Amino acid sequence: MMSFSFQLLLHTIFSLIFFLISASSSQHSNQFCEAGIGYGESTCGTAIPSSSSSSSKLLIKGGTVVNAHHQHLADVYVENGIIVTVQPNIMVEDDVYVIDATGKFVMPGGIDPHAHLAMDAVDIVTVDDFFSGQAAALAGGTTMHIDFVIPVNGNLTAGLEAYENKAKKSCMDYGFHMAVTKWDESVSRDMEIMVKEKGINSFKFFMTYKGFFMVNDELLLQGFKKCKSLGALAMVHAENGDAVDAGQQKMIELGITGPEGHPLSRPAALEGEATSRAIRLADFVNTPLYVVHVMSIDAMEEIAKARKSGQRVIGEPIASGLALDDSWLWHPDFVTAAKYLMSPPIRSKGHDKALQAALATGVLQLVGTDHCAWNSTQKTRGIDDFRKIPNGVNGIEERMHLVWDIMVESGQISVTDYVRLTSTECARIFNIYPRKGAILPGSDADIIILNPNSSFEISAKSHHSRSDTNVYEGRKGKGKIEVTISRGRVVWENNELKVTPGTGKYIEMPPYSYLFDGLDKKDAIYLNSLQAPVKRAKSTT
Repeated sequence: MMSFSFQLLLHTIFSLIFFLISASSSQHSNQFCEAGIGYGESTCGTAIPSSSSSSSKLLIKGGTVVNAHHQHLADVYVENGIIVTVQPNIMVEDDVYVIDATGKFVMPGGIDPHAHLAMDAVDIVTVDDFFSGQAAALAGGTTMHIDFVIPVNGNLTAGLEAYENKAKKSCMDYGFHMAVTKWDESVSRDMEIMVKEKGINSFKFFMTYKGFFMVNDELLLQGFKKCKSLGALAMVHAENGDAVDAGQQKMIELGITGPEGHPLSRPAALEGEATSRAIRLADFVNTPLYVVHVMSIDAMEEIAKARKSGQRVIGEPIASGLALDDSWLWHPDFVTAAKYLMSPPIRSKGHDKALQAALATGVLQLVGTDHCAWNSTQKTRGIDDFRKIPNGVNGIEERMHLVWDIMVESGQISVTDYVRLTSTECARIFNIYPRKGAILPGSDADIIILNPNSSFEISAKSHHSRSDTNVYEGRKGKGKIEVTISRGRVVWENNELKVTPGTGKYIEMPPYSYLFDGLDKKDAIYLNSLQAPVKRAKSTT
């Protein structure tokens, strides 16, 4: 029989081993979260520390509260995920979690209007799903994103069901756009269901990717008409798909098979042409148009011209177009060059500055990312043919910092403009303002605290995406988001991310945003101007 002292010794040894294993596991789990490697529900699905989560009440004290058109010193009091009061010197009870924001900006959380999480591309899937991608977003100050549902064999309902399943692990709020890749009566009926029952108020049409997603002008017109009848916003990826296809063939014939063949095969002129064509067709139908990922001067100038004439066109540049140029695509190392490949391509020097100026002057209205992350192994599938390289770059975590550094620190825009471009205008366009995009009583408590005197550095070693590369590698700048609050939960603080799979909510977006105001009057004016049909006597001969 084992002696008591020996039992005690064994118990002590086993306890010590268990403690060491637990400590190692805990440390490994934290490293997973911080490095963005292998997110899983059992690794990063930790609860918010009890100091910030035990109470449903939160007070942010002493900061400068910034909305799209006004900023002032005030406290922000939150209960049960909703902003209750915004005013100076709020007094609270002891059970309230308090954050000191003195000397810092308190702003609405960012809304990314353009991302692709868990997206299938033939036989591969993007490395960031609805958990890892959203976790990265929260670490970068974005508290909501809108993803694109890709139909299954053209079927919208099947596509939505697939994405609803993908989004079950979400850790922040999200909405959906819907892509339309073919046209028949079932698609038309499904569009009505999406708008009237599923909370989707925007539909995207690809003018490129011939043989996959591309639609012709006939389908584009049908889709635009249907969008107008439903009060839904028509969106386009504007590149001339037929010309791009011819350009790709030309590059291959010339023996240009590397990543540099990508921008050479789809120059800015093809983006400009498609943008112009989409704008004119939208004007013909008299429906608002949203041009996604505007990457070139050519496309931007078409948008500027249309807006000057009074047409309702929204232009969305993305972080990579504002921050990068295409020189990386000529890098001698394939892995380095391939990570910058996306469509439309990142353009040559000069386009970035022009897009920044257009954003600063109101020609372009908001900033997205087109976050579509692939790892270096996935990119190498096109090592002998640039046409096979998966298209996409990261950005969902970096957008808020990049826009602050590029646009605010340079003096191109104000702090209130920053809020408008990264949050409020997106909420208005997709008809969820002021629930989102504002620090106002009654708004969701999606809040960030930005320290303008702190700095940031971007690296694949520290980002929270699953990707092993980062197109902004090594970039440094001023203005760091130190706290992110998602519906009243502190999810990013002290450089620590605390998120739980399944806590995100689907946000339904109703039709008929402000972009549709007065369109019926314009239709009536058009009809009255026709002076037709003309009454003519029938010929008697």
